[in-house]
Amino acid sequence: MPNSRSSSPQTAAGQANNINELISQLSVDPEREAIASELGVLQSIYGDDAIKSFHPNGDTSPSEKTRYEVTLSLDTDDEDTKCTVLVSLPTTYPASSPPQLQLLSRYIGAFAVDSALWGAVLRTYISSEGVEWVADTVCVFDGLEWVKERCASWHGTKKSEKLAGELLREDERNLSATNIEEGKNKKVSEISDDHHEEQVSSVPAAIPVGIQIVEAEAIIDRKSAFVGRACRVTDPSQVPLVLAHLMSDRRIARAAHPIINAWRCQVGQTLHQDNDDDGETAAGGRLAHLLQILEVNNVLVIVTRYFGGIHLGPDRFKHINQAARNALELGGFLDVPESTASKKGHARGRKR
Repeated sequence: MPNSRSSSPQTAAGQANNINELISQLSVDPEREAIASELGVLQSIYGDDAIKSFHPNGDTSPSEKTRYEVTLSLDTDDEDTKCTVLVSLPTTYPASSPPQLQLLSRYIGAFAVDSALWGAVLRTYISSEGVEWVADTVCVFDGLEWVKERCASWHGTKKSEKLAGELLREDERNLSATNIEEGKNKKVSEISDDHHEEQVSSVPAAIPVGIQIVEAEAIIDRKSAFVGRACRVTDPSQVPLVLAHLMSDRRIARAAHPIINAWRCQVGQTLHQDNDDDGETAAGGRLAHLLQILEVNNVLVIVTRYFGGIHLGPDRFKHINQAARNALELGGFLDVPESTASKKGHARGRKR
């Protein structure tokens, strides 16, 4: 039998022009009063301008569902990063059916929304990773907050990927420019009768007599590489000569941080020591602390870091310390028995 009322709550909801009208119209029906109350709470949380009735293409015809859209401000480093979510409430919500959320934004910040994020939002109440729905309980706010957190995380990942890509491309451009320059130099060298200048530039800086540098096996993590080296020094004046020798090796010099280092040298009753971050903030100080707690003197330890385009966060310091320790063990500066070092897998490397 047709409904004798001229306007049902659903029809009224579909015809509402703004959220205040929608709240008022839902409030007159006891069965929809919980929805009206929830809408009022959402309005107070997200602001008057953040919520409005949803009328696709201006269509205000009656609808079986109560639908409205919510614009969420995401917690990101970029100001005014937002996303808009469509909330659809079936006639059986909240008694026996959950809401349905759908991402209306095609872009979040500068990044186009992909199918994975769109699908995750759509499955907010039916996925084990989403929000648990309990019958007779309003839950739109919980769902919106989950979507807000998910979109902010997705945006942060996209931004990090973009930054890593830019850094990697910059590194590739620099390497390409270096190769082009080297090619030009080689061509000039081939057609020139005087090779002296080119030969001098390719001769490695001299290393102090009697100093032997040990090089441990590289530590690889997410395309970044960390190579530890160590040598014995008997006078502070030897340190810059060793570092200059390493920097004359183009393979080392082109690294993002070629010579992160720390050293300690006992001359008579005086202990000389210093360190250098080489652009990796606080890394040199950590190496100096490592030498201090290991009570290692008369040694220079150097770590070369090649950046692979993916930021490692605090893990980079762990790898820098481990690379240094590997080199110290390989050089015999820690007095670790050979059998122990072999079991740890640190004794692989080479001497320069």
